[in-house]
Amino acid sequence: QQFTLIGSGLIWNIYFGAVALICGFFLANAVALAKAARSPLIRKPADWFVFLFRGSPLFIQFFLAYEALVMLPKAGIDIFGIQVSTTWTTKAWAGALFVLFLNTAAYSAEIFHGALKSIPKGDLEAAEAYGLTGWQKFRRIEWPTMLRLGWPGYTNEAIFLFHATTLVFASAFPVLGQRGDALYYASYFADKTFNPFIPYPIVGFYFILLTLAVTTVYGMANRRLNRHLPSNQRQKIRLRPNLIR
Repeated sequence: QQFTLIGSGLIWNIYFGAVALICGFFLANAVALAKAARSPLIRKPADWFVFLFRGSPLFIQFFLAYEALVMLPKAGIDIFGIQVSTTWTTKAWAGALFVLFLNTAAYSAEIFHGALKSIPKGDLEAAEAYGLTGWQKFRRIEWPTMLRLGWPGYTNEAIFLFHATTLVFASAFPVLGQRGDALYYASYFADKTFNPFIPYPIVGFYFILLTLAVTTVYGMANRRLNRHLPSNQRQKIRLRPNLIR
């Protein structure tokens, strides 16, 4: 029973992590390019966005976002004569997801920005020698190389984000109809049985399986990005637990 219910709660963790990663990937790319822009009007807002979400704890971001969303009018907001409800924004499936989306976008943007700065100048000069400029050079040279160089670090960010979804249980965002994530059910069983040594290891076991799945999927994408390189130059993504620090 504990395996079943905690596993059903893991669906919410997968939902939070997958949607935040997919949406955050595109925002991270845009912010990384903005950080590399020459104009300070574009670069400074991106710098402050990354600094804000990387410099503050995720747990605090959950509470600040919830308090800000609660302040929205209960009756909704009038947009061009249409009354838009705001009550759904304070639910975990929407509000907590929005915080995770912004948080992972900030961390991923810093990873991609570092990769963008690490592109060998020879690759860019070769692209210009072939007549590639502007959008063509970015689409065929800069963007694929940025992804290839930053993918191992981005894989770690994906793993950390799925682990961070357990913080939604402790945040101020209420669950939907008493249907919470894996940690919600683990806490329920621990309180009912007075034995935390069964439900919490089950949660850990499920997240180990989830980490293996993320590593496998991102490893396949990494091989795709490095398919043009010789086998001895390809970066491999492997799960290597740090047993001794």
